[in-house]
Amino acid sequence: MRETGIHVLVVEDEESIRRLLATTLEAEGYSVSQARDASQWRTLAGNRRIDLFLVDLGLPDGDGLMLIRELRQWTHRPIIVLSARSQERQKVEALDAGADDYLTKPFGVAELHARLRVALRHAAQTSLAGDTRLRFGSVRLDLESRHVERGGEMVRLTATQWRLLEVLAKHAGRVVTSSQLLREVWGPGHAEQGHYLRIYVRQLRQKLEEVPAQPQYLLTETGVGYRLLVDSLDPGEGGESPAGPSRFPGART
Repeated sequence: MRETGIHVLVVEDEESIRRLLATTLEAEGYSVSQARDASQWRTLAGNRRIDLFLVDLGLPDGDGLMLIRELRQWTHRPIIVLSARSQERQKVEALDAGADDYLTKPFGVAELHARLRVALRHAAQTSLAGDTRLRFGSVRLDLESRHVERGGEMVRLTATQWRLLEVLAKHAGRVVTSSQLLREVWGPGHAEQGHYLRIYVRQLRQKLEEVPAQPQYLLTETGVGYRLLVDSLDPGEGGESPAGPSRFPGART
């Protein structure tokens, strides 16, 4: 079994279903956390790195729609609803609340995994016309496969280092505030712990910049946050323009 590096949080009050979901997801290489209600979900989501949420609408201490709206206040990570509620109105309400997809119980394991792959693929798209392959300097980055190379050699990143790079890459060329990065990478419970961010930015620079002390791509925007500058699309995804590398709108040169 190949580990995907993707962490899924299952929010489901029925223990048998929760365990079944965890078992089938772990068999596919996902790491899984389980929450039986909204209260436990808040504890886990606020203190762990989560890449995708599977949410039941019927929870013992609150409605799943409330949970989805709460999630959307601090993260854009994929949310897939798992529910026995099958009426069109209920599906629309969940999607309007911020869910990315909706699976009606009972559902097949193959369909569940297909929906997960689609949601994660969409989440990997960047703000540059949906492209998932970027480059800056000698670094090649594929958000969908979670692959990073520098000078043709694979770069090994920890889960947290990857998550930070991923968020910056999805907003390539634009400033991402420190508070947003902390919420997206570490969860809302760490929104004031800026020292985490400084440590991991320094680690990324050590692995990706030619001269880490004089970064050219992973830039600090003093008092605001950080910005990742990238060159044009990866040559395998369309190549450079005749004039050479291009920059994202608003990027500093």
